Amino acid sequence: FSGLICIGAFLIPESPRWCYVNNKRDKARAILTKWHGLGNEQSPWVQLQLQEYESHLNLEGSDKRWWDYRKLFDSPSSRYRVACNCVFAIFAQWAGNGALTYFLPAVLDTVGYTGDGTKARINLGYACFQFCFALFGAAFVDRFGRRPLMLFSMSAACICWVGVSSAAGIYNNSGGDNKDAARAVIAMIFIFGAVYSVGITPLQALYPVEVLSFELRAKGMAFSNLSVNAAGLLNQFAWPISLAQIGWKTYFVFLGWCAVQTVVFYFFLPETKGRTLEELDEIFAAPRPVKASLQRAKIAVNHDNKVLAVEES
Repeated sequence: FSGLICIGAFLIPESPRWCYVNNKRDKARAILTKWHGLGNEQSPWVQLQLQEYESHLNLEGSDKRWWDYRKLFDSPSSRYRVACNCVFAIFAQWAGNGALTYFLPAVLDTVGYTGDGTKARINLGYACFQFCFALFGAAFVDRFGRRPLMLFSMSAACICWVGVSSAAGIYNNSGGDNKDAARAVIAMIFIFGAVYSVGITPLQALYPVEVLSFELRAKGMAFSNLSVNAAGLLNQFAWPISLAQIGWKTYFVFLGWCAVQTVVFYFFLPETKGRTLEELDEIFAAPRPVKASLQRAKIAVNHDNKVLAVEES
């Protein structure tokens, strides 16, 4: 698989922004013309992006200095970007998916599924189920937008944990006799896997990158990876202890935390769908980035397809 990625990398066009800041402007124009202008060099979309590159890209930015991380924290907008990047990276790990992905056999023990064969079949089915819904989410992420998907997934995950907690409580209060409650737990776990995979899974590879500017992207993603691994420590070490000590009551933690995460997503994370990196620069510099991200732009061009004005509506 790694070999296929290496081969496929040669088929991927170079970043036009990288070409632009490295004095390859003709190549940047050619790439934009081919992929964004459908062969038309005078396309308004191509002209707008070139104008944005000229206005926003720093030809001597900190991305040229591997040791310089100051740009990540030297302005409110940069700090907001890094915060959005890290918050999403961490919250995506703390929705409860970590416990279900890595410790599903222990979760199944809490509702009476103790056979190794049964656990293996459920685990395999759960992984395949999530994979299918992740493909579905990836196919529609550009149609629905980032915020609608993340808000749907996280709020639906919260509801799923209500179902898991309730059914697990009924099963345990029955002394393990209520098999319908045990089956309900399994059903709610699979529904959780679906709603999580359709929204959060594709966005984990997309949203943290999009909220960073061109100059911040490589170094900012290092913080994203650090956040994912730090959040993973809790999944690896805390949840097994919790499941061993309080069993099914651990699910109440996920329930409450998913509710908190939904609120944070709503008020804190801007929409990035349909925006260039340069447009996002203006959004993150706005007093209220979330509100600014939900406004749409109107572009005025002249008869030569030169962009005259961009108006937010």
